[in-house]
Amino acid sequence: MNATELPSNLQQDIRSEQVRLVFRSMKSSLFLGSALALILTMVFHNEENHIPVLSWLAAVFVSRVLSVGYAHIALRRGINAQNTSRHIKSMCLIKVLEGLAWGSLVWIVMGHASLAEQLLAMASLAGVSGNAVSLLAPVFPWYLSMQLAQLAVMSSRLLTLEDSAFAILTAGCALFVTGQSAQALLAQRNSRETLMLRFENLDLIERLKVESENAEQARRKAEEANLAKSKFLAAASHDLRQPVHAQELFLEVLARSDLSDFQHKTLNNARAASQASAQMLNTLLDFSRIEAGVIEPQPCAFRLQPLFNKLENELGSQVDSKDIFYRCRETRLAVYSDPNLLELMLRNLITNAIRYTHQGGLLIGCRKRGNKVVIEVFDTGIGIEPSQQGEIFREFHQLGNPERDRLKGLGLGLAITQGLAQSLDHQLTLSSRPGRGSVFRISLPLATSSATNDTFTSPRRIQLQIGLLRGLRVLIIEDDAMARQAITQLLAHWGCNCKAVEHTNEALELVQKWQPQLLISDYRLRENQTGAVAIARIREVMGTVIPALIITGDTAPERLREALKSGLKLLHKPVPPRELYQALAKIVSAKYASGHPVLRN
Repeated sequence: MNATELPSNLQQDIRSEQVRLVFRSMKSSLFLGSALALILTMVFHNEENHIPVLSWLAAVFVSRVLSVGYAHIALRRGINAQNTSRHIKSMCLIKVLEGLAWGSLVWIVMGHASLAEQLLAMASLAGVSGNAVSLLAPVFPWYLSMQLAQLAVMSSRLLTLEDSAFAILTAGCALFVTGQSAQALLAQRNSRETLMLRFENLDLIERLKVESENAEQARRKAEEANLAKSKFLAAASHDLRQPVHAQELFLEVLARSDLSDFQHKTLNNARAASQASAQMLNTLLDFSRIEAGVIEPQPCAFRLQPLFNKLENELGSQVDSKDIFYRCRETRLAVYSDPNLLELMLRNLITNAIRYTHQGGLLIGCRKRGNKVVIEVFDTGIGIEPSQQGEIFREFHQLGNPERDRLKGLGLGLAITQGLAQSLDHQLTLSSRPGRGSVFRISLPLATSSATNDTFTSPRRIQLQIGLLRGLRVLIIEDDAMARQAITQLLAHWGCNCKAVEHTNEALELVQKWQPQLLISDYRLRENQTGAVAIARIREVMGTVIPALIITGDTAPERLREALKSGLKLLHKPVPPRELYQALAKIVSAKYASGHPVLRN
C-alpha cells in the first residue's frame, strides 16, 4: 500500500514514529561523529591551518550538539501529529548547518594537503554520508538537507581547483550522493512499511482485546442470565412444590374417606391433575440434578428386555389413545449401565416420540455392534429440520408448541436425556427427515459378565399396611403451614403419633419432654437453617442417632449438593404418598430387623 493510500491519521502516526525513531538514535551519533572529527583534526592540524582546522572542529561539534540537544528536548516534550511537521522543518535547518560544517573540510584540505590526506578527507566525508543514510533515512528530508548542503560546499571548492581530476571528482560525489539518496528512499519506505505493519498489529491486538473483552462481557452476561434463570426456576419450583406437595397428601387422606361414586370420580380427576403438576415439577428436578452434578451413576449388568417390557406396559395407554402402533423387538442382550438412569432416558425418548407421532407408530429395538449395544427408538412422526436438530437438546426448546400446551411437556426431556448420556458416558445421536420421522440412538457398553441384575423383573415394593406404622412417634419440622398440616393429617391417618413444629428451637424444646422415634424435616427452614442442622442438633440433645429423613422442595443446584452431602435420606416434594409410606416403612422394618422394638408403643 502506498503512503497516499493510507488513512491520513495513520500517515501522521507513521511520520511521528519515524521522527521519534531517528531522534532516539541521535544520541549515539554525537560520540561517533565527535570522535571522527577529533581524529581528523589531529591528522590535518599544523601551524599553517591552525585556526581553520580548530574552527571546523568547533562547527562540527556545535552542529552535532545542536542536533542531539534538539532531539532530546523534543522527545522529552513529546512528539505527536500536531508538532511533527515543525520538528521536521527545524531539524532540516540544523542538518543544513551540519552538512555545511562537514563539507567545509574540503576547503581546508583539498589542494593544500598531501594526496594521502586528501584521500583520507574524501573517504571520511563519504563515511559521514553513509552513516547519515542509516541514521536519517526514515526522515528523508533530513538526509537530503544534510547531503545537499555538504555536496554544495564540497563542489564549490573542487570546481575552483584547476586540475580536471577535481571536476571529475565533483561529478563522482554527485553520483555518490544520488545513489545514497536512492538507498535512503528505499530505507525510508522499508521503515514506513515496518511501522505500518506494527501499527496494524497494534490495531489488531487492540481490536482483539476489545473483542475479547466484549466476548468476556457477553460470557459473563450469559452466565449471569443462566444463573438468574436457574435461581428463578429453583425459587419458582420450590414455591410451587409446597402447595402441590400438600395437595397430594390431602388428596390421599381424602381418598381413604367415605365418598360417593361421584365424589370418587371427581377425586380421581383432581389426583390426575395433581399428578400432572407433580410430573412437570419432577422434570424440573431431574434437570436441576443434572445441572448440580449430584447424579452419581451406579452401573451394573442387566438385561434390556425387562426394561423394554416395563416401558411398554406403562406407556402403552398413551399409544392406544392416539391410535398408533408400538412395537418392541425381543432381545437377549444385556448392558452395563445405571438401570434407573437408562430407564429415564428411554422414557423421555419414547414419550417424545409418542408426542410427535400422529400416524404410523414407534419401533424400539437394539443391536450389538462390537463391544457396544445400540438402542434405537424409531418413529414415523413429524421429523426434525436439520437446522433444528442441534437446538432440540436445549432446555425448554420445543417443536410446534407456541401455545405452550402442558400436555406437550416443558421441553426438558431431551435436554435431560443428553445430560444423562454425558453423565453415563453413553453416546446419544439423532437422525431425522422432516415429514418422515426420526430415530434416536443410545450407544452403551455390552455387559461382559453373565451375572445380571433383576431390577426390572422383580420389583420389590412395600404395600400400604397401615398397621405397620401404628403408634410410631414422629416429629415433623416444616415451616410451610399447609404442608405441615397435610403431612400431619396423613401420618395420623396411618396411625402415627405426630407432633409438628415450625422452628428448630421449638423442636429442641419439645424433645426435652417428648421423645420422638423418627424425625421428618424440611430442608430449608426459617432463619437460614437447614433440616440437616436441625436433625444434628436434635440428635445431640437426645443423645442418640434417631432415624430421620429430609423432604425438600429445593431444586437449586447448590441446595441439592448441600442436601446430598448431609448423608440423610432425601425425598423431593411433591412426595407421592406411597413413596413417603415406603420410606417410613423401610425405616421401621430396618429397626425391627436390628432388634429395636422400641418403635412400637
